[in-house]
Amino acid sequence: VFDRMRTQLMAGQFLDVVESMRPWDGLPDIERVERANRVIRYKSAKYSVEHPLLIGALVGGVDEADLAPLSDYGLALGEAFQLRDDLLGVFGDPEATGKPAGDDLREGKRTVLIAHALDAASDRDRALVESLLGREDLDDAGVRAIRDVLTVTGAVDRVEALITSLAAEAHDAL
Repeated sequence: VFDRMRTQLMAGQFLDVVESMRPWDGLPDIERVERANRVIRYKSAKYSVEHPLLIGALVGGVDEADLAPLSDYGLALGEAFQLRDDLLGVFGDPEATGKPAGDDLREGKRTVLIAHALDAASDRDRALVESLLGREDLDDAGVRAIRDVLTVTGAVDRVEALITSLAAEAHDAL
């Protein structure tokens, strides 16, 4: 399990780099979301929650037949965690999160939040997000402009609903 975790983390890091370079222009929302979710699953959910949970269960003597629900729990919880982190990376209070709000936008992270916003945005708002996302010199006004698009398009609400759904899925797996 540890070797699988290590290998999948490296694959997740690779996917994160690849996805940051692959164009999203003209892609349907579902493909953008699938790409962003794949990165979440392999870079974050499996490494941060699922595999450590499985390693602990195996060390504790849990029967192999009982690992599948733990895996389901860990993946759902890990994905919800990363989605929350993505929201906090854009909207969070730096005093509470310990990181500057907007850094994910400056880095040009291709998140589920951004995918949903691009899908629902007007041509003008889509062009605005695409022109600002990934700019190292993105100032507070630019961060606010992207935040406005994320809110107006309903992307924030869609991600909040997904977090709630994944938390319920994790609870059900237990």
